[in-house]
Amino acid sequence: MQTVLITGGTGLIGKALCHYLVKKGYKIIVLSRTPNKQEDINGVSYAAWNIKTQVLDINAFLKADYILHLAGSGVVDKKWTASYKAEILNSRTQSSKLLVDTLKLYPGNIKAIISSSAIGWYGEDKIEGHYFTENEPPAENFLGQTCLRWEESIEMAEELGMHVCKLRTGIVLSNHRGALNEFKKPLRFGIAAILGKGKQVISWIHIDDLCKMFHHAMVNDLKGSYNAVTPFPVTNKQLMLNLAKSINGKFFIPIRIPAFILKIIMGERSTEILKSTTVSADKIKATGFTFLYPDIEEAFSDLQDKNDAL
Repeated sequence: MQTVLITGGTGLIGKALCHYLVKKGYKIIVLSRTPNKQEDINGVSYAAWNIKTQVLDINAFLKADYILHLAGSGVVDKKWTASYKAEILNSRTQSSKLLVDTLKLYPGNIKAIISSSAIGWYGEDKIEGHYFTENEPPAENFLGQTCLRWEESIEMAEELGMHVCKLRTGIVLSNHRGALNEFKKPLRFGIAAILGKGKQVISWIHIDDLCKMFHHAMVNDLKGSYNAVTPFPVTNKQLMLNLAKSINGKFFIPIRIPAFILKIIMGERSTEILKSTTVSADKIKATGFTFLYPDIEEAFSDLQDKNDAL
């Protein structure tokens, strides 16, 4: 039984990955600031690490065959003050530094590191019909430069002979927290909230496909950057109308939320909701990866079935 060490294992993606990999027969160790407050269940155990003091449980580290690196403060969780922007960046780069520095001293048996990144790397669509690919430079804005430094920080492991893969993740659709729960809130009142003009393209991925992709990267020894998005992005309007139909049938009213209101409520973060980013999935498909839910209707149908079964 191989062991996977996961950082950020208590977040949306991390929890889903733990469940997915346990079903695949892996043993999971999650690095946590509060391991004693977590319960070891279903093949998942917890070990201590502290990014600020740059220490972690060496015994747990030495048991690992793979590292899945997901740690990082939520991008849209709080207002983008200068201090929170620093936290967003440092939570990613300093956690990478801790892993790399530990690898220098204790290389162990780790075969590869699969690190989370984000399509925030690309910025906003500028050419109609253009799909961003992995070889394009990062945007000059806050998220673009954060993604750059995020990826650079874990790429340091390559100098140690380690295989490193970075998955640039789009909007993750899941019933458990995340963007989809925010999209659903107005539907409780029969409102499909279309943000801004609704024409902005959303590059998304079903949580099951994302978990499958992390595993695919592990077992196929992928290296470099790959976009973790469906081949079929949709506009915000398409996403909201399909979501409304899957939950409310015909009983909803589309209402457009003007961009200026979103800017008042969310400040600088609103740029991430209102921007259009069309991202290509061709590179990951070329490795033989197949999507379970490439289409938005299929994705929402599956999530609604699972939600009804809860």
